[in-house]
Amino acid sequence: MDLTVFAAAICLLSCVSAGIGMAMATGKAVEAVARQPEASGKIQAILLLGLALTESTAIYGLLTALIILFVKG
Repeated sequence: MDLTVFAAAICLLSCVSAGIGMAMATGKAVEAVARQPEASGKIQAILLLGLALTESTAIYGLLTALIILFVKG
């Protein structure tokens, strides 16, 4: 178990940063809806698109970590 665990932990940093990014985006969307309730539909659509792209980054990091652990380990 050389550096495989360390490499997997580095890959999982994308999951942590994706979670932080999603929390910040959701908070900003809530602020935007509070300021302009009539634009909530557009804000929600853009938010969901951004969250989906951010979540895919986290999933790629998780899959990379699993591949490192099970193939190299």
